[in-house]
Amino acid sequence: MAPLFYVLATVAILAALCLVLERTPVYSALSLIVVLCSLAVIYLLLGAEFLAVVQVIVYAGAIMVLFVLVIMLLNARQETSTDRSRLARWLGAPLLLAFLGEVIFAVWQRFPPETAPAATALVGGPRAIGELLFRNYVLPFEVTSILILVAVLGAVVLAKKRL
Repeated sequence: MAPLFYVLATVAILAALCLVLERTPVYSALSLIVVLCSLAVIYLLLGAEFLAVVQVIVYAGAIMVLFVLVIMLLNARQETSTDRSRLARWLGAPLLLAFLGEVIFAVWQRFPPETAPAATALVGGPRAIGELLFRNYVLPFEVTSILILVAVLGAVVLAKKRL
């Protein structure tokens, strides 16, 4: 189980890097689908079958179809390269290394290697998740759905102005 987790985590990290570094929006969206599907398999390894299915259906299915539809509707092309400033060229790599060092330090402090607990299966089926979602987190759920609706409407308006 542990080797498969490391393989999936590596695939997710590499696909996330492709997502950020790719210049074509459609390829970035496809890389995001790979990330979401690998996370679904990691959920399966943790024993959270319901979350894995929801991950595939909702995120890798519906949301990514929405993203690709908006990208195609806007007719997004490859980004044009620009000249970087000298400041970004000289400070980018050292600041990235400092940031990664801080993240590694924070994770090391939070989860020391000698006291790391064993991985346990997530508890809670659809009923428990539904009760949490529609009792405690109903406002963020509704705000997110309205935000997605506004984004789609904005994409339609922007695409219509070009025609």
